[in-house]
Amino acid sequence: MKIGLISDVHANLPALETVLDDMPTVDRIYGAGGVVGYNPWPADCVERVRDVAAATVRGNHDRTVETPERYRANRMAEAGLERAKASLSADQRDWIGDLPRTETFGGDRYLLAHSHPAAEREDAYIYPDDFPTLDRHMGEYDGIVLGHTHVQGVREVAGGFVCNPGSVGQPRDGDPRAGYAVLDTTADGADAVETHRVEYDIDSVAEAVRKADLPDLTAERLYEGE
Repeated sequence: MKIGLISDVHANLPALETVLDDMPTVDRIYGAGGVVGYNPWPADCVERVRDVAAATVRGNHDRTVETPERYRANRMAEAGLERAKASLSADQRDWIGDLPRTETFGGDRYLLAHSHPAAEREDAYIYPDDFPTLDRHMGEYDGIVLGHTHVQGVREVAGGFVCNPGSVGQPRDGDPRAGYAVLDTTADGADAVETHRVEYDIDSVAEAVRKADLPDLTAERLYEGE
């Protein structure tokens, strides 16, 4: 079975559509959270993710749609959440509010989380070099998929793997191309994870960011991949 993995779409519809067009044929798609925030298309991205993903977990922006003021110290984050709060329908807000913190898939062989699997550390930034620290959380899982850092990476850990598919809508690893991954599963656990990057029309997103009166930095960092 082939499984598409996406994370941190952050309301960037052109990037999401480009990723879905570029992705090879897969049996299912799973999302590691971060559907809304930052960019101009929260409602469209919620609908698209609802349509294509078999399951999605909540990210920190997803769970603070109703309270954007929590990010008052970060105007870029606060503005994106204010737009999400104003744009999402009641049904969409219910959907995003009901997203689970974690989910399993592939017959419970794989764990999906936005960040650290432990509830008390759900906002922790787990970069690829930190993946080995998740060894005690592997347990019965063959793999853990997470996002949050917007930094793509895969590591072998405790006989399985930890993967961040990268950010669809706001990469922060120095590569401005949209990121995703494909997991090829086998019955004997010899899984293969391929990471992918694809160019999308950043200019159109930057223009939409400015038309939406979102902070200039929201557009600028898309070009930098930071």
